[in-house]
Amino acid sequence: MPQQDRAVATREAILHAAAEEFDRLGYERTSLTAVLARAGLTKGAFYFHFSSKEAVADVLVERQGETWARMRESWRERGADPLSALCGMFAESADRMSADVVLRAGVRLNADREIGHPGVPGTHELWEKVVAGYLFEAAERGDLRAGVDPESVARTLCSAALGSRLISSTTTACADFPQRIREVLGHVLPCVASERWELPGSQTASEPA
Repeated sequence: MPQQDRAVATREAILHAAAEEFDRLGYERTSLTAVLARAGLTKGAFYFHFSSKEAVADVLVERQGETWARMRESWRERGADPLSALCGMFAESADRMSADVVLRAGVRLNADREIGHPGVPGTHELWEKVVAGYLFEAAERGDLRAGVDPESVARTLCSAALGSRLISSTTTACADFPQRIREVLGHVLPCVASERWELPGSQTASEPA
């Protein structure tokens, strides 16, 4: 393996090992010793790529932010109606979280960093605004029932998604998160969508509405 490729592989091995520990224990309880043992690397190899445990966490947080930004843009480009795009985005988020420990760790680290800073705009507030934007568009199209408040629905969906993630994370390592999210969508959207709109039966990353 060329030296450059080997360096990239080592860096990714560190990130993956750290992600598994962060996902399992959180930032504070994760030790560098445990990360190195899981990755099968020495301290020298680690410090060649990262200056500290915090530096690894920074990369994981940055990656999850980039992942969600690309996903939101992808659904915008598909041309689906707002509610179908919203369903697809929620379902794809859950699918990705369930399958990717690096993404899960980044999400957990980011959420932990935002705790204790009330009034400071955070990821959850951003997601509520994104979701509300889709719902306002749906209302303009006549896809919501009369009197439905898009911002209230956005808060409900995001709160349910957060609760589902926390429960799923502690009980099944997010294995049942996709099912929980689809149950949330299946219960909430029929109550707020107009009769002419139909909830897609299956939403995955490869199956847009």
